[in-house]
Amino acid sequence: MTLRRLTLDDLEDCSRLAEDRNWGAERHKWRLLFEVGEPYGIEAPDGDGLAATNVLTPYGDDHAVISMVLTASRYARRGLGRRLMNHVLERADGRAVSLYATEHGRPLYEESGFRVAGMTATRTGVFHGEPSGRTRPATPADLEAILALDAEVFGTDRSPVLRRMFGFGEGVRIADGGYAHRWDNDGTTAIGPVVARDERTARNLIGDLALDAGRKIRVDLDLDREDLTRWTEEHGLTQAFTCAHMVWRGDLPGDRSRQFLPFMLALG
Repeated sequence: MTLRRLTLDDLEDCSRLAEDRNWGAERHKWRLLFEVGEPYGIEAPDGDGLAATNVLTPYGDDHAVISMVLTASRYARRGLGRRLMNHVLERADGRAVSLYATEHGRPLYEESGFRVAGMTATRTGVFHGEPSGRTRPATPADLEAILALDAEVFGTDRSPVLRRMFGFGEGVRIADGGYAHRWDNDGTTAIGPVVARDERTARNLIGDLALDAGRKIRVDLDLDREDLTRWTEEHGLTQAFTCAHMVWRGDLPGDRSRQFLPFMLALG
């Protein structure tokens, strides 16, 4: 089975593979990951698309994220996921690596040396509330200030991803000491990243973006943030599923206290 770097010509096969494993097609997200990351796959020997995939997204020299770890149901339990995982961990080239793991995938990652750094809950629903009056829509003129703040808080350079927010997403808002972004994921508005100086600022950014969306939203919350989790529940969001945030080789850089939501689980 041939392992190779995927190209944009493989996008449709990636979506088909995701649907085979009861994930959404998420074509919009896949395209972004192809633009900013390194997608890898193993060709299906029966000639029908891909047998397995994953994506490595490096951030500077310090951090990388692994995502879209998928194996076609007809090729399960043949070691393809482990083969791809070994490949991208070698490609990480000494960086600390993180990923978000379902209970189904967690044993593979633990065997590869990942440890659990925290738990994350995905919450969805229609947000109810009032505008904060403390945030405003961002414009491309605000981008350099956003990039500077993010590099300080995230601890490494993810500007290739953030520079795409104004084309990829549906809106970016800023506040004193923070910014937030929302994007469409198969009809649900996902909010992330959210970087803020404190929880009050994060709530203002999340709430204003959610109200602007006017439809079902999704947030991926660190379960250690109990007050923020309770606040989302009070404003109409309910828990959909949980996953483990896992890390390989050292600790992640940056100030985790000011990172309130990831860009998406696939990008950290």
